[in-house]
Amino acid sequence: MNDWKHSRRAWGFVRLGELGSLLGNLAKLRFLFANNPRLNPLPASPHPDYYRIPYPNRIANSNRNLYLETMGGTGTGAFFGGVAVGVALLFGALAIAFAYCRRRKPQDHFFNEPAEEDPEVHLRQLKRFSLRELQVATDTFSDKNILGRGGFGKVYKGCLADGTLVAVKRLKEKRTQGGELQFQTEVKMISMAVHRNLLRLHGFCMTPTERLLVYPYMANGSVASRLIDRPEGQLTLNWPVRQRIALGSARGLAYLHDHCDPKIIHRDVKAANILLDEEFEAVVGDFGLAKLMNYKDTHITTAVRGTIGHIAPEYFSNGRFSEKTDVFGYGVMLLELITGQRAFDPQPESDDDVTLLDWVKGLMKDQRVEILVDADLNGNYIDDQVEQLTQVALLCTQDSPGERPKMSEVVQMLEGDGLAERWEEWQNEMFRQDFNPIHHQSTNWIIVDSTSHIPPDELSGPR
Repeated sequence: MNDWKHSRRAWGFVRLGELGSLLGNLAKLRFLFANNPRLNPLPASPHPDYYRIPYPNRIANSNRNLYLETMGGTGTGAFFGGVAVGVALLFGALAIAFAYCRRRKPQDHFFNEPAEEDPEVHLRQLKRFSLRELQVATDTFSDKNILGRGGFGKVYKGCLADGTLVAVKRLKEKRTQGGELQFQTEVKMISMAVHRNLLRLHGFCMTPTERLLVYPYMANGSVASRLIDRPEGQLTLNWPVRQRIALGSARGLAYLHDHCDPKIIHRDVKAANILLDEEFEAVVGDFGLAKLMNYKDTHITTAVRGTIGHIAPEYFSNGRFSEKTDVFGYGVMLLELITGQRAFDPQPESDDDVTLLDWVKGLMKDQRVEILVDADLNGNYIDDQVEQLTQVALLCTQDSPGERPKMSEVVQMLEGDGLAERWEEWQNEMFRQDFNPIHHQSTNWIIVDSTSHIPPDELSGPR
């Protein structure tokens, strides 16, 4: 037994040697083997396939690796090799299945929409920014980077990591119904409308507390910032550029009305929402008040949204809007281009506020067209072109929506087709009526003016 104990301390298993002599000291075991005919005789040495396995205590006290030593154990090695391969295949299959499920599963729910409508269908081509990316781009939304303010939030100038300049529209943090609806409307509508005269959406960001839209940066700002709110010393827009702006913005609106399905109604067409790219081409922007028209010519709303001076009479009085509502706003924007004045400029000393449209109609009646033109042009314009553009503006701002041209017809008139005939019809109608300037009376409708309460120096600059 001393040999046994010594062997166990050294190896943790029976030492190789004569088994018969070792077991010979165990009288009972020898008796059992000797008197049981069913047992084979005791072997004199270990079986050739006997395994030598280190004792655990020995492993813990040494730096040698755990090993299995076999004497000719080829079958057992194959068995363990097969097990290892099987385990590897199992883990590989699980990894592939996990990756596939992760790819198929939507990572975020952008909007609170019905389950049958996947919002990624509308947003797939847009880049989704992280909030951190936009914080870095705008210097944590620093006031020094503010480009403009509106009823739904502020616009910041930003610089992305790759050096791209962008305009980041940050909607108000409070999750009001209007703000949420505006975010959904802008993201969906702008991603659907692609035209050279429409502002494209570069990307968006949405978190539980933030909604942001990312646009290309327009270094030349808006028409309003270059005309009405032009800083002292900045050159004004020359007449050829104003003509291009009139035609380009008309084409953009015509695309919204005729080539989007369903059509898109802007509802806030004005000089501040017509942006200028590097070549001073017009880009219709700010779809925040846009409404989808689902195969209907008109719709009624209980909340009139827009900017005073640009709101069509039927929209102001009864909340009815259509594509002709945009035509009216476009006509007023043309008058802003021609005159360089605001559509509505309240006079504190007067109880009788007159809109730009009323003023122009009065001058046209008295045949004093020359007074209309922006004095900053210093006479550098062509009289016939000014008169024609004024005629288009007045045709677009007729009281009856049915009498106003479609935006596609406006494009044709600006290109020199059909203006003379329509203008003659308009003149004949005016002579049959007693002309009375239209004064919009106060109503019980809710007016949301996105910029009327903003000081001039805070209106849309470059963005």
